[in-house]
Amino acid sequence: MTVAPARFDIPKDFSQQEDPYALLEAIRASGRVQRVRLRGAVPVWLVTGYAEAVAALNDPRLSNSLEYGASVLPGPAEQRRRANVLAWSMLSVDPPDHTRLRGVVARGFTARLVEQLKPQIQELTDGLLDAVAPTGRADLVNDLAFPLPIAVICRLLGVPYQDHRLFRGWSVGLAMPPADPDTLRRADAARAEMTRYFEELVPAKRAEPGDDLLSALTQAHAAERLTDTEVVAMAIMLLLSGHETTVCFIGSAIVAMLRDPGLADAVRRDSALLPPAIEELLRLNGPVTRGVARFTKEEVEFGGVRIPAGEMVVVSLAAANRDPAQFPRPEVVDLARNRNPHLSFGHGMHHCLGQALARQQATIALGTVLRRLPDLALAKPLEEVRRWPGMLRGLDELPVSFTPVVAS
Repeated sequence: MTVAPARFDIPKDFSQQEDPYALLEAIRASGRVQRVRLRGAVPVWLVTGYAEAVAALNDPRLSNSLEYGASVLPGPAEQRRRANVLAWSMLSVDPPDHTRLRGVVARGFTARLVEQLKPQIQELTDGLLDAVAPTGRADLVNDLAFPLPIAVICRLLGVPYQDHRLFRGWSVGLAMPPADPDTLRRADAARAEMTRYFEELVPAKRAEPGDDLLSALTQAHAAERLTDTEVVAMAIMLLLSGHETTVCFIGSAIVAMLRDPGLADAVRRDSALLPPAIEELLRLNGPVTRGVARFTKEEVEFGGVRIPAGEMVVVSLAAANRDPAQFPRPEVVDLARNRNPHLSFGHGMHHCLGQALARQQATIALGTVLRRLPDLALAKPLEEVRRWPGMLRGLDELPVSFTPVVAS
């Protein structure tokens, strides 16, 4: 079949732009499913409509496996899998392997466990704010948004928290868009170091298991037919996905409150408005801007557009979340929105297992900041604040000032 040429370019700094949504809206206005170029070079099919995004995320003809990415990924599929341990995690496989792996991990993210973690999350949040409250100044990324979720996921996985600085360096290295050879080398080095770290930790957990998710994965090794490579891949994936998106969202949510004093005041007056505020901020400014990638196993059709087999399809969660066909007045934070089925945590069988935990951390962090730090304000213009150096949308720093609070 004849494939239409790409009309739009998605730049490599797309997630770091002040307003990436204008481009997404222009693309959707031109066609809810169409061919674009990532970083000006890689041809992909971008899905920007909400209904089309839901259909694509539910379609079993779209695969997460690198096996089907021949048109856009270099080298044989098996070579790509050997070069990237994350290709063996549940994010990069299809059923039945996905079902087997997800079933093991799901036991570590039950609603009961998340509820049990609530007092610990509040205690961690209070402790982090205790350290800065008397000073009247803070960097709410490095003083709160980063250490909180990394501490929580370390506890959940059973990974030493004292190594969290290593994790941050590795996660930044892996998250950078592969725009040049130097970036690719840094990503390869970070992946290799992280793999070696968990290849040493996994046998130790198997020999002396604790009450944590990594121990559960090692103990499921035989019963669930998990290979050593799969356990290592799942550990890395859980550590990265368990903190990066939450770090980015907490920072973005605080900024949204600072830029909308009326919203912040409403939440301070009525804490019942905090959960719907979190959902609206997730919809409007979630950490995944460009989207999630899939590969077509056979020819498919979405929104009247036919896509050949062997193509990459990128489902833009951010564009779908602002589709006026699904969300009236999509650009407005509407705390009275009756139905908010946003896609910030994905959809279908690959939807985020940790979404309840992420919501809980964001709710506690944001609510506690609003309650404990009076007269909160940005300490420098937002355009001068460093953004998260990767493919996620977030901040690398968030300098703020407030009235010092001395404990009585």
